[in-house]
Amino acid sequence: MKNNVTALVLIAILVGGGLGFFGGMQYQKSQRASFGENFGIRGGSGQLGARGRNGGGVAGDILSVDKNTMTVKLPDGSSKIVVLTSSTSINKAAQGEISDLTVGTRVAAFGTTNSDGSVTATNVQIDPVMRGPTPMP
Repeated sequence: MKNNVTALVLIAILVGGGLGFFGGMQYQKSQRASFGENFGIRGGSGQLGARGRNGGGVAGDILSVDKNTMTVKLPDGSSKIVVLTSSTSINKAAQGEISDLTVGTRVAAFGTTNSDGSVTATNVQIDPVMRGPTPMP
């Protein structure tokens, strides 16, 4: 009888521990997406994480720019269109403006990935210091 109770207690502890571990993993995934994936370059493509709260972003050199969009050349040679809105903040050592976005300037843009693959920027960083697995060329 005592062995049966001990076995049941041991099984309950193992099941509880497993459920707690699983719950902790799910919580950590939700926290990681909000910071790490928005700022860490994945796979050398220049494509920034797309699972965060804002959706995604790009990092690379500006190929073209106007008051509503810019095209950014990614480290893998491809390009991505970034949509600029009146609420997009442009950052550099001091507050920037859309006129600071010039061809050849290195940028990182963060925002929401659109259905056509473009990104509507909520924030653009000029000459960002990118730390991640793939250095920018």
